[in-house]
Amino acid sequence: MTVSASSSSRLSPAVLVGAVGAVTAAVAGLLFGRVDVIAVGLPLALWVAHAFSVDASAVDVEIDKRTSGEPGWVHDDIRVGRAAEIVEVSVVQSDRRRRRVFVAGGARLRASSRALHSGPLRSVEAAARALAADGGRLGPPSASVAVVHAVPAVAPRLTRMPVAPRLTGLHGSHEGVKPGQGGDFRDIHPFAPGDELRRVDWKATARAARRPGELLIRRTNALSDASAVVVMDTADDFGSVVSTWGTTDLRRSGVTSLDHARSAARAIAEAAVAQGDRIAFHTLAVDGRTVRSGGGSRHLARVLSAIASSGRAGDDARFRRTPPVPHGSIIHVLSVFFDGAAAEIALRWRAVGHRVVAVDVLPELDLHRLSLQRELALQVLLAERQDMLRRLEESGVEVVRWDAEHSTGWAALSRVRMRAGGASR
Repeated sequence: MTVSASSSSRLSPAVLVGAVGAVTAAVAGLLFGRVDVIAVGLPLALWVAHAFSVDASAVDVEIDKRTSGEPGWVHDDIRVGRAAEIVEVSVVQSDRRRRRVFVAGGARLRASSRALHSGPLRSVEAAARALAADGGRLGPPSASVAVVHAVPAVAPRLTRMPVAPRLTGLHGSHEGVKPGQGGDFRDIHPFAPGDELRRVDWKATARAARRPGELLIRRTNALSDASAVVVMDTADDFGSVVSTWGTTDLRRSGVTSLDHARSAARAIAEAAVAQGDRIAFHTLAVDGRTVRSGGGSRHLARVLSAIASSGRAGDDARFRRTPPVPHGSIIHVLSVFFDGAAAEIALRWRAVGHRVVAVDVLPELDLHRLSLQRELALQVLLAERQDMLRRLEESGVEVVRWDAEHSTGWAALSRVRMRAGGASR
């Protein structure tokens, strides 16, 4: 990314100080008859004259992203143009640390930032201006240029995943309900045109054939793939430290709900593709990200990139869009379930027959430094949220909490079988 400036240069305030110093030295030397005092002001006068005679041109700024092998760190290279002898560079790292450095033209700076959270990170913002005449002439400042890194979340490995109630694919690793190949034994059936002769069960034919010439074949179930959808509610981002709610202080917020959501989304996507299923990703924001359903490693890379790039939507409206989902999918709704919009969408999907898993991504709360009024308000808010989660469970939506014991909840979900009509057993 490159940005350059176009306005004219100007004199530094130091030039005025130098001019005043030169005039003062000259007047004092003439009044007191001191040639040495006049000589002291001569270099200042020459420097002021030089500052008026030169010009400082615009300087370009470029920021290049660098790959980092260190988890939790991002690195960027800031390069300035060669049009100036000295360049003043203003750098803002992660929207909180400000630095001002003076380098030679054409220099390269390395900026390293620690990523406290996953998701989009504005790691570096830089602007520069050229200096001429030893700082006496200031060049036009360039426009600020920034880079944003998509920091991937750290996700655990889920060994078992729940599947959709209806398996519609033709290839996969899940036991289907239709006759086909690859699955377990289904039944013994009379031979019909189109059946393969290698499937004839001669023992069953000799034992159970009702008339001469009748052949019986052994049928198996088909293996099918499932369709999984990850839906992330990005309207809110709550940290574990409740005293930081409503602020943008991510340094003291602790792990946030969107950190958990991105971790859960990545774990679900990787586990689904690993077992041969299709995966889709959506965010509930009005102009949110969407990755259509697909499978394979390339599609997984697109999904993971979209997950890492998903930040807080910043939309305070209660409205959420309802993304399209494939028929017969299992839908994972990742939300804190505070305002009820995500819960309503989950209930709508459940009503049309989808298997819906509500993933509660609210982190463990730290109640320190809370006033009595805020603590009472929090208790009311949590009680309303608990009622909403209970309503989801009563409507057939499976609720699981994303916490330190990730595998326990998902193993329990994977053992639940769903009937085609939607009731669990």
